[in-house]
Amino acid sequence: MEAKLNELKQRLGEIADLNNAASVLSWDQLTHMPPGGAEARGRQLATLARIAQEKQTDEALGKLIDELLVETQSLPAGNVQRAMVRVAKIDFDRATRVPPEFVARIYQHIAQSYQVWAEARQKNDFSATQPYLEKTLDLSREYSAFFPEAEHVADPLIDQSDYGMKVSTVRPLFAELRSRLVPIIQAITSQPAADDSCLKQPIPADAQVAFGEKIIRKLGYDFERGRQDKSAHPFTTRFSINDVRITTRVREDDFSEAFFSTTHEAGHAMYEQGIDQALEGTNLASGTSAGVHESQSRLWENIVSRGKDFWIFAYPLLQEAFPAQFGNVSQDTFYRAINKVQRSLIRTDADEVTYNLHVMIRFDLEVGMLEGNLAVRHLPEAWNERYRSDLGILPPSDKDGCMQDVHWYGGTIGGAFQGYTLGNVLSALFYRQALKDRPGIPEEIRHGKFDGLHAWMQEHIYRHGRIFTTDELVMRCTGGALTIEPYIEYLKQKYGELYDL
Repeated sequence: MEAKLNELKQRLGEIADLNNAASVLSWDQLTHMPPGGAEARGRQLATLARIAQEKQTDEALGKLIDELLVETQSLPAGNVQRAMVRVAKIDFDRATRVPPEFVARIYQHIAQSYQVWAEARQKNDFSATQPYLEKTLDLSREYSAFFPEAEHVADPLIDQSDYGMKVSTVRPLFAELRSRLVPIIQAITSQPAADDSCLKQPIPADAQVAFGEKIIRKLGYDFERGRQDKSAHPFTTRFSINDVRITTRVREDDFSEAFFSTTHEAGHAMYEQGIDQALEGTNLASGTSAGVHESQSRLWENIVSRGKDFWIFAYPLLQEAFPAQFGNVSQDTFYRAINKVQRSLIRTDADEVTYNLHVMIRFDLEVGMLEGNLAVRHLPEAWNERYRSDLGILPPSDKDGCMQDVHWYGGTIGGAFQGYTLGNVLSALFYRQALKDRPGIPEEIRHGKFDGLHAWMQEHIYRHGRIFTTDELVMRCTGGALTIEPYIEYLKQKYGELYDL
């Protein structure tokens, strides 16, 4: 069995190397590549994807996995070797459904589609993206068709990022959450909005980036194994456990844009940097799901760096860094500004309370497109109508409407958005448990010490990589199943105090 496990690790390591090489090319495209390189970059990514797919679907690999499934069955649950074989079986079965030719085709299309979107969004030109989006929809349906046993056309796409989740599980969870959120939103937005003008003062981009980097070093992001660059849409990418990079987006007239993008992406990156080094080069060396990954970005962005305890420590540093902008602004005014609740257009700028409505709109629209009930050409109108009905606000342009998120233009349609709301729910669930285990965490944060919280996440979330499924991880961490109650209670407590509800 040992010899077979070593062979499996070697094969999986080669696949991981190819995928990580592709990630380097994608990172370069999103940060430094000149626009003229898009066509060649699409071809290069397609070649790497095809080779990786061929290795991932090799019959000899499938035979090896099946033999090891039997031989590792007696190992205890949570054993690394057993988990590696279990995950390899899931990945192999999924990959063998999808022809290498299709993988190359969709990667090449996505690379071209992203470049068109990046340019067309600046010009507010949805018509330029429409044919690419229509092809993306066709390719997304084609991918789902490789899994004819799926209950819903969106299920195979959701399963890629949140294993085990389906439309039939996401919809009721979203419906319950929506019913609990809407009354809170109505109660808050019926009051005068908080004054956030202090955030809209001009601050040079480089100074904002430097301040954000100073803070995330304190949170635990390791710059010896990472770096930060700028991109049109903030993201995190990993090439190995020891090379995890983030990007941010800066607006010189809005401090919150870069700062909270930076803490958000640092949350993702600390998860990847915290995976056990023994898992490097295996199929277990990444986050277990989109939802768990998002729990970390939302925890560090919202629960921590939008929290009152955090700014007891950080606000004097902010005033020292930007005395002209914040020297005469009280900490309470600033705290209310960064937690302003309002009906807004942009998902990435949305407050904690309304954010999930943005996600639900996107989830419903992409499911509608996949089901054939919404044509791509009607997407702008459908988008605007949902924002009018759900948030009482109408986008002034497609740039701030259906073109604002990169996901459909730089990936498939379906499977990307549900993880954001799952992450919000999980962030409160994990944080509540961390406080039970380490009651001193809030006091530590007030003194600028994040080692206690970081260590808890390292022990219970980060180090395990993909060893456990989301459900297993939640059960191990909290002793129970996924529930929205901690998230609702967190929002009620925080915003009840802020808005005297």
